[in-house]
Amino acid sequence: MQIDPLLRALSEPTRLRIMRLLAHMELAVGELAQVLGQSQPRVSRHVKILCDAGLAQRRKEGSWVFLRTAVKEKSEPPMGAAAAQLLAIAERDDPAFSARCNEDRRQLAAIREAREASAQAYFASHAEEWDSLRQLHGADGPVESALLAAFGRQKLGALLDVGTGTGRMAELLAGKAGHVTALDKSPDMLRIARARLQSLPADKVSLLQGDFTALPFVPASFDTVLFHQVLHYAQAPGIVLTEAARVTREGGRIAVVDFAAHEREDLRERHAHARLGFADEQMETLLTDAGFAPEPPVALPSDALTVKIWTARRLPAAEPSENPETQDRKTELP
Repeated sequence: MQIDPLLRALSEPTRLRIMRLLAHMELAVGELAQVLGQSQPRVSRHVKILCDAGLAQRRKEGSWVFLRTAVKEKSEPPMGAAAAQLLAIAERDDPAFSARCNEDRRQLAAIREAREASAQAYFASHAEEWDSLRQLHGADGPVESALLAAFGRQKLGALLDVGTGTGRMAELLAGKAGHVTALDKSPDMLRIARARLQSLPADKVSLLQGDFTALPFVPASFDTVLFHQVLHYAQAPGIVLTEAARVTREGGRIAVVDFAAHEREDLRERHAHARLGFADEQMETLLTDAGFAPEPPVALPSDALTVKIWTARRLPAAEPSENPETQDRKTELP
């Protein structure tokens, strides 16, 4: 990293705003353009300058380009860390800049709320046919067998099935778990899951409505957390996995079953997918940043899309803390 391009990159107000947005989450270039109220080509030029200076990183996914910060306040390189610290201090101590950054985040939240509403409408309209719809993208049998093999003979303890859908995974894994918490944001999905799981003992399973970006549980509530064909719906998968880490006990495991990176734009357009799968390097970074130690992934190629199973163990948390959004609605679990 060199000082001249770094200082030039930080000399433009729009790029300062972009860096503060990226400090909180990975964003698509289109999202940045909407928040900033600028054309996408103009934002792309700003992005190129930030990337050339080593302050941001680009990742192409189908026809979309996603951006993430390349510098953090407490990580290498030192010059990048100093730049990140300066921007954080500026937002704290410069009232005008702070107000501009807060307004940018409010606009981003509104954009994402609209997309979430569209996704929820999709889930509600397809709830009854969900299992058969998922099978359009590959048979469940081999994936379920591979998931059971990945968990091995180890008991799953307190299991959280995030985005349980019709409850199929909760049903499959109930015998290996001490207790299953099946969580979904869609009431329609939970209604179907409840019917599917009604034969299980009442003390064996809990069904709860909740959002995977703000899990309604106290820290270290679960031994195992599962995301089965769910994470590709996340606008900000890093935030989702950080929440998962918060509620996972030290040494506990997470399993993410999802598509490998692909180019099927129709899944984004017709089926509300926010992400076109995940590359191994991307998932390793997401899990590591969230506080997990990744394990070797498992690939299940098919005629359509390749399904991957990524597993990881929860590392000791330096300072376990609650997501402030969940403090008023946390749930104690058996």
